[in-house]
Amino acid sequence: MPGGRLADRYSLVRPLGSGGMGRVWLARDEMLDREVAVKELTLQENLPAKMRSDLVTRAVREAQATAMLRHPGVVALHDVIVEHERPWLVMELLRGQTLADAVRARGPMPAQQVARIGADVLEALSAAHAHGLQHRDVKPGNVFLTETGRVVLTDFGIARQEGMATITEQGLMIGSPGFIAPERLEGEPGGPAGDVWSLGATLFTAVQGYPPFDGSPADRIKATLTQPVPRAPEPLGPVLEAMMARAPAARPGAQAAIHALRQIAAGQSPFIAINRDVGRRRGRAVIWIAAAVAVVLVAAAAFFLLKPGENALPEAFTQPMNVCTLLSAQDVGGLLRTGQPPKPKPGSDDLGPKCGWELPGAGIAVQVQKDSDTPDPWSMTPRSAQTLFANQQRYWTKYDQIDWTWPEIGVKGSQQARRTPVRTIGGVGEQAFAFELTGKTGKVHTAYVFYRLTNLVVSVDYTTLATSPTDDQVRQVALQAAKQTEQALRRAG
Repeated sequence: MPGGRLADRYSLVRPLGSGGMGRVWLARDEMLDREVAVKELTLQENLPAKMRSDLVTRAVREAQATAMLRHPGVVALHDVIVEHERPWLVMELLRGQTLADAVRARGPMPAQQVARIGADVLEALSAAHAHGLQHRDVKPGNVFLTETGRVVLTDFGIARQEGMATITEQGLMIGSPGFIAPERLEGEPGGPAGDVWSLGATLFTAVQGYPPFDGSPADRIKATLTQPVPRAPEPLGPVLEAMMARAPAARPGAQAAIHALRQIAAGQSPFIAINRDVGRRRGRAVIWIAAAVAVVLVAAAAFFLLKPGENALPEAFTQPMNVCTLLSAQDVGGLLRTGQPPKPKPGSDDLGPKCGWELPGAGIAVQVQKDSDTPDPWSMTPRSAQTLFANQQRYWTKYDQIDWTWPEIGVKGSQQARRTPVRTIGGVGEQAFAFELTGKTGKVHTAYVFYRLTNLVVSVDYTTLATSPTDDQVRQVALQAAKQTEQALRRAG
C-alpha cells in the first residue's frame, strides 16, 4: 500500500523487503522529516485465532525487547503502532546489506573482517544479555552491515526475557535450523551461551562462504546434534570451534571471545592455553578463550581455554565505586616513595569522577571517564567505551604543545609542556596508550596512561618535579599505577 499513512504521521513509500514475519517498508516520518523503516506484520488468511494471536504477540515482543536496548549494535526502535488489525514497528533506517546478502554476493570474507563483525555483534549481544535478554535467532540474515561500517544486530522478534514464558507451542520451532544451539534443539530454554553458539555458526558461514551444517532443515538439525563442528581455517578456526562447543559451559564468555576476535581483527594471533577441566555434560575438556589472564601459547593446540580463577572480568562494570579506592595507601606510598602517603582528594568534572594523591613536588591522579551522552562511567557499554578510548587517543595526538598546571604540588600558573608521541602499549587493560610531557629542558616530568577495561576508560598520570628520576622511571611509575588500578577494578568486578 505505497502512499498509505500510519498514525497520521508515517507515509509508506515502497517495500524494502519481506520475510517470514512480515514486510519492511521505506517510510517518511513527516513530523520529524526523516526517513525510517517500518516493519509490517503480515498474516496469512484464515489463520486459526490462536496462531494469529501468537504472531501478534511475537511482534509486540520484538518491540518490547528492542525498546529496552540502547546500543549502537542494536537497531533502534522509534515507535509501535497498531493499525489495520496488526502491529507496525517504526525503526531507524539502515542502509547497506545483511551479512547473508554480502556472502551470497561476494563469497567468503577475510578472517580479519569476519572477526571485527563478530566482536561488534557480540558486544551488542552482551548488552542484551545484561538486560536478561536472549536473541535466539542470530544468523547471517539478522546481522546488518551498514554503508558506514556499523554492524547492527536486527530482528529481536523471538527474543526471550529471563523469567518470561515463551510463546513457543508444540511443533513450532523457534530459530533457524543450522544456527540453533544444540541444547535448545534438545528442549532446554538455553541462555546467553546459546547466542554465542549461533554467532559462531554465523561467523563460520561468513569466513567459509557456506554454513557449518547444510541440507534440509531436518538434516541441519540432525547434524547439529550428532556431528562434530567443522573446522574453519586459522586464525578463526579454534575460536569458532570454542564458541560452538557442544556443552554450553564449555563455550567462552562474551568478553573472552570479544578479546580473541579483536586480536584477530588486528592481525594478531589470540593467546591460547589448555586446562583439563571436566565439562558438565560429556566429561570433555572445557574449552574457553583466554582473555586478560596469563596464558601459554601451545603450537599444537587445537582448542582455547580460559582457566577459571581470580580476577575474571565481568561483562561490564555497572556498580558505581569510589575512584579513590583504586589505589591503596600502600600503593601510593610505594609509587611516591614516601612512608607517609597523602590522603586521597576526590573530585569530578565533565569527564567523570577522579581522585588525586598530592605531595609537594609530586602527585598521582586517576580518573574514570565517560562521554558526554552518558550520566556516569558505570552506564557506559563496552562499545561506547571503545569509542571514547579512540576519541581520547585522537584528541591527545592533535596537540604537541600543552598548557599544564598542578598548583597542589607546586606548579602554579600555566606552564607550557611538550607532548611526546602518543603510542599504543600493552600490559594493562584491553587497550592502552601512553605519552609524556616534557619541560623546557626536554626532561619528562609527567607520564600519562589511558586504558580501557570492558566498559570503563581510565586515565592515570604521574608527575614529579624532581630532577633525579630518569625519563623511563617516570614512565614506569605511571604504568605501575595504571596496573594497580586495573587490579583493583578486577577485584571489585
